[in-house]
Amino acid sequence: MANLYLHRARKRFGQNFLHDAGVIDRILQAIFPREGERLLEIGPGQGALTAGLVSSGAQLDVIELDKDLIPLLKLRFGLKPNFQLHEGDALQFDFNRLDVGPRRLRVVGNLPYNISTPLIFHLLDHVGLIQDMHFMLQKEVVERMSAKPGGGHWGRLSIMVQYHCKVEHLFNVGPGAFNPPPKVDSAIVRLTPHNELPHPAQDICALDRVVREAFNQRRKTLRNTLKNLMNSADIESVGIDPGLRPEQLQLADFVRLADRFAVLNK
Repeated sequence: MANLYLHRARKRFGQNFLHDAGVIDRILQAIFPREGERLLEIGPGQGALTAGLVSSGAQLDVIELDKDLIPLLKLRFGLKPNFQLHEGDALQFDFNRLDVGPRRLRVVGNLPYNISTPLIFHLLDHVGLIQDMHFMLQKEVVERMSAKPGGGHWGRLSIMVQYHCKVEHLFNVGPGAFNPPPKVDSAIVRLTPHNELPHPAQDICALDRVVREAFNQRRKTLRNTLKNLMNSADIESVGIDPGLRPEQLQLADFVRLADRFAVLNK
């Protein structure tokens, strides 16, 4: 088993392996996996969280991209009847192939910092399958996810994640919990998809387009940032001042703007 720990973390995969037993236990307590559940771990690495997830009795699928880690994971967990390894890139993974019922899949992972945001958006495309998600992320990313309107962290990530999910910033994790230690602090976040969307949009693609345009130049007013999508009169028609900056708007405001944009483009 000693050979399992000879693998060196690779920069191109953004690898920082979790090794602090206290932090690992705290994450497992937050997830609280149980027998009969279906879990998916993204980027199991050397199996720090994997061991606890497998021992819970839950059915565990894992996705790993680093081919050098595949034999190590197979050696540690390959004979476990509730363990299934998928080789490949989570950004390209079709979660429908897991054949789980609606809101049955629990997703966990210590996500590489270099792909965390696009991976979150990829998962949101499959949110109908997901019961909840627990991720280790760069602390700043978690702060952006859980941000409120009016601050510098409020932006596209905050809005699109909060549109789909309740966001809970659970606790922070220092660099010393990893090998090699990253140059930033990390945090654990729980994302729980809404049973009913609090502010449903007519067209989610329209919402994403409006939010993306609005925050492309976040210091400018809406009449300037959205000028390629709608004019000031259109913005005013949904009860929003076109002289506001995007960070001053609530999620519900963006949904109203997106619905107006969708009507204009029918």
